[in-house]
Amino acid sequence: MQAEQITPELMLPGAISQAYRTQAGTMMQFGNLMMNSWAGNSYTIAGPYSREFSLSSVDNTFYRGIWEGLYPRVANFDQMEKFTNNNHEQDYYIAIAKIMKAYYMQYIVDLYGDAPYNEAFMGQQNTTPKYDNDADIYKILISKLEEANALIDAADDNALEPVSDIVFHGDMDKWKALSNTIKLKLLVRMSKVTGDLATYRNTKLQTLATATFIDEEVVVNPGYSASSDDQMNPYILNWARNASGQQVSNYSVVVVSEHMANALEGNVILNSANYTKFTGLKDPRRTRLFTNVTSVDSNGNPFTGLKGVRQGNVPGQPGVPVDNVNTSKLGVGNFAGGNTPASTWTQIIDHNNGRGGVLFSKSESNLLQAEAALRWPAIFSFSPATKFNVAIIANATWLGANTTNAAWTTYITGIAARPGLGWTGTDIQKIEAIMTQKWIALTNINPTEMFIEYNRTGYPFTPMATTAQFPNKPYRLMYPNSEYAANSANVPNISSADVFVKNQYTPFWNQN
Repeated sequence: MQAEQITPELMLPGAISQAYRTQAGTMMQFGNLMMNSWAGNSYTIAGPYSREFSLSSVDNTFYRGIWEGLYPRVANFDQMEKFTNNNHEQDYYIAIAKIMKAYYMQYIVDLYGDAPYNEAFMGQQNTTPKYDNDADIYKILISKLEEANALIDAADDNALEPVSDIVFHGDMDKWKALSNTIKLKLLVRMSKVTGDLATYRNTKLQTLATATFIDEEVVVNPGYSASSDDQMNPYILNWARNASGQQVSNYSVVVVSEHMANALEGNVILNSANYTKFTGLKDPRRTRLFTNVTSVDSNGNPFTGLKGVRQGNVPGQPGVPVDNVNTSKLGVGNFAGGNTPASTWTQIIDHNNGRGGVLFSKSESNLLQAEAALRWPAIFSFSPATKFNVAIIANATWLGANTTNAAWTTYITGIAARPGLGWTGTDIQKIEAIMTQKWIALTNINPTEMFIEYNRTGYPFTPMATTAQFPNKPYRLMYPNSEYAANSANVPNISSADVFVKNQYTPFWNQN
C-alpha cells in the first residue's frame, strides 16, 4: 500500500503515541533539568547532566531529539490532514490530525523560532524546505485549530466514528475543547507582543470568550501493558521500571534538586530569602512527586522529607553533604496517582499502563484560563481565582495527594496569604503565583512547557546550576546538525552564543 493511501484512521494511533514518546522522554528530562526540578545523583555518578548544568555546549547536538522526535510526527499529522477525503469519511480523523499538528508544532516554534513549515512535509518532492517566519506559523496553527472545530461542527453524515482515537475514544466535543485550549495556549504565549500581532491576538482571543476548555486529564493510551517494553507506557519505562519490573538506569540517576526540595519543604533546608513565600508551608504534593528520606534542615536537624542535590555540585560542596548521602527519587504518585494497591512495582507498573500518559493536564488548562482571565478580564468573564484553585486540586488529585485532610487545608489557607504563591497581591504577583503553581504542577508531567513559560514570564525564581557558564537559561535551542547536513542552504546560521541573548533568532513572542 502506498503511504499516501494509508488512511488517517490507520495512522492516528501510531502518530499520537510516538509523539508522546518524545514528550515523555527527551522533553521530560530537558524541562525538569532546565527548571531546576531534577538534579543528578552526584553521590553515585560523576558529573551527571554536566552539559545541562554548565550550558557550555548548547550546540546542534544539544537535545536534538526534540526536533528529530517531533518533526516526523508532525509530518504524519500533515499527511493525515491532506488525505484525499472526497466522501468525508475521514473528517473526524482529519480534524484530530489538525489539532495534534498544532499541539506539537507549537513546541518546535517555541523552542527554535523560525522553522520549515509550508514546504516541510513534501517528502522526496522537497528535501530542502525553506524556513518560515515563526509568527506566521503561529497564525497558521491557530487557523488549523479553527478548521478542525469547523470540520467537527459540520458533522458530515458519512464521517466515520473515530474508533482508533487513543485519546478521547471518539468524543469529538472533547477534541473541540482541547482545540480551544491549545488555541488559548498559543494566544497567551503572545502576551508580550505589540502592534499588529497584539491586534491579531486580541481579535482571536475574542473568539474564545464563551468557548469550552478542557477540564480533565488528557491522556494517551493505545493499550499500554507490561507484556513487553515496547508495549509499556514510555513514561514509566523511561523513568522507573521496565516490563519485567527491573529498575531502569534513569531511576537511580534522577533525584530531586535542592531547589525544588526546599520549595516544597517550606524553605526549611536552605532558610534562604529567595524562598520567603514558601517559608513554613509544606506542600502536600511533595511526597507524591519525590520519595521521603531522612533529610536535614538548615540548622542541621534531621527530618523526614525530601533531600535533594544542588545542581552542578559534587559531594563535599554545598548542597551535597557527605554526612547525609540520602536522595529523594521519583515518587509513586507520578506513576500510580492515588490508585491502590500500589505497594509493589508490579502494581505501580499496572496502574501506570492503565492510566496512560498525560498529553495535556487539567491543571495546565485551568492555570492557562486563570492567566487569560487575569490579563483580559473584558474578554473572559469567569473567575481567575476559581480556575487557579481548581488547578492546584487537579494536580494534587492526579498525584494521589490527600486533598481533604488538615495538611491540605493548612496549605490552601496558607498560600492564600502568600503573594507569588497563592491568589493575592498585585496582578504581577498573581502571574508569579500562576507560574509557581504551574512549575509544581508540570514537574514530571510536561516540564518543557514550563520552561517555555519561564522564558516568557521570568517566573518562578529558578537558580542556575553552580557550574553554569551563562547568567541565564537559553532562550531557544540550536537547530540540530541533521538540518545543517541536509538543509544547509536554508537553515539559519546561528551560534551557540546567540541562544543566550534576545535577538532576531529568539522566538517572536519573546523578543521584547
